[in-house]
Parts: sequence; C-alpha cells; structure tokens
Amino acid sequence: MNSIEACFGVGEVVRHKLFDYRGVVFDVDACFSGTEEWYNQVAKSQPPKNKPWYHLLVDGASHTTYVAERHLETEPNSGPVNHALIGAVFERFENGIYVPKIVAN
Repeated sequence: MNSIEACFGVGEVVRHKLFDYRGVVFDVDACFSGTEEWYNQVAKSQPPKNKPWYHLLVDGASHTTYVAERHLETEPNSGPVNHALIGAVFERFENGIYVPKIVAN
C-alpha cells in the first residue's frame, strides 16, 4: 500500500509561496478532493493531485483556501492568525501552533 505523508499538520501556521499570505491549517487531505471543474479553473499551475492538499484559514481575511502542498512553506513568523473562525476550530494558540478543539461525536 502506498502511504502519503503530509508536511504540515492541523494547527500549523504556514505561508503561501506564490501569493505570500499566511494561514493556519484546519484540515488536511491526503490527495486532492475537489472537483475537476474547480481544479481546471483555479489550480492554474496544475499541482499534483496525488500529494497532500490543505484547507487554510487565511490571516486577515474572512475566507478559507484549498492549497496544494507544493505551494506552502513553514511560516517563520508563526504568531497568531487573525480569522473569524479561529475560535470555532481551535482551543488556543500555544508555542506557535494552534491546538484544535476536541469534537465529541
């Protein structure tokens, strides 16, 4: 079985290499899980679909993004992210990483 390992985890603050914005990872997909239509319209650089993709809360914005791993890097200024959904997803910011809230089923 082929195993894919993500470079970033939930709660990590990252930077988009091309568009130079910060964000915090709130979910990780082992491979692309969007539609072909979205990929063809939005993913103009055609990043690999068989590598991890990340859902980010964008710092200083109200939207989220879906980004291929190859477009992300560790953020050297891992200070807090300003996003309205931070409190809904994360418990606290500790040692440069957000601690996710535990959701009971």
